[in-house]
Amino acid sequence: MGLGGGWDRQRWTAADLDHAEAAVEAALEAGITAFDHADIYRHGKSEEVFGEILARSSGLRERILVQTKCGITLPDGDRVGSYDLSGRTILRRVEESLTRLRTDVIDVLLLHRPDPLAHPEQIAEAFRTLHGQGTVRQFGVSNMSAAQIAFLQKHLDVPLVVDQLEMSLARHEWVESGVLLNIPDGAAGGFPHGTVEHCVTHGIQVQAWGALARGRFTSGADSPAARLVTDLALRKGTTPETVLLWWLQRHPAAVVPVVGTTRPGRILACRDAVHRAPDLSREEWYELWVAARGAPLP
Repeated sequence: MGLGGGWDRQRWTAADLDHAEAAVEAALEAGITAFDHADIYRHGKSEEVFGEILARSSGLRERILVQTKCGITLPDGDRVGSYDLSGRTILRRVEESLTRLRTDVIDVLLLHRPDPLAHPEQIAEAFRTLHGQGTVRQFGVSNMSAAQIAFLQKHLDVPLVVDQLEMSLARHEWVESGVLLNIPDGAAGGFPHGTVEHCVTHGIQVQAWGALARGRFTSGADSPAARLVTDLALRKGTTPETVLLWWLQRHPAAVVPVVGTTRPGRILACRDAVHRAPDLSREEWYELWVAARGAPLP
């Protein structure tokens, strides 16, 4: 989301391309080969600048996985922002993404957010067309609950393989939704109970956006949780960024973090999360959770 310049309709610049190339090179050096996009990021410029990198880098497309999302319409003048998962819109948005990304196929297409007015039969027909054409290999969703996934899957010919949700040490409601049952505070979390369990049961990969918590526990942050993250990183010979990703990966759901930063140094700081198994004991995992929530467990 950070590639392509500003959140405006001005064309990306040579400096924006250099910034994107540095981020991609750092990701590849760290062992990261899956890249997550959305058609709305920087009004399409994130996909455009990435497509330029693919066009300039011979053989790169064959070595990576490209994932993108559709379904959000941004506000524009008097037009309010909305969600649109109508069949025709999905087909049009995918075609536009393919053009911007300068590729013939999207490896994974996610529906960005639930659309209350969507007809699942239309979504199913759009998926059927895209899969039959060979322009999309696999499909998934983002920000959807177990009930929404199950409802949609009943109408589809292809399996949903991903659910991407905001999950991090800062946004730990995904853990608490399964723990704070029968607790008054449990209803305040907002994370749909049973969603992670549903995904694991049905072989749906759980992806965590916002995995680095926007620097809340790194980049000089000073809080009990940030100090614990730093201390654990020093003890284990790694980086605070890796500790944050390990906290997600340590969960039995095998959560796949989505690293949103485009700063090469921070991307490279995530290298151990690719190459080392999560090195957190049960006690350390719980210590991080309790420090982040700022209160003892019930």
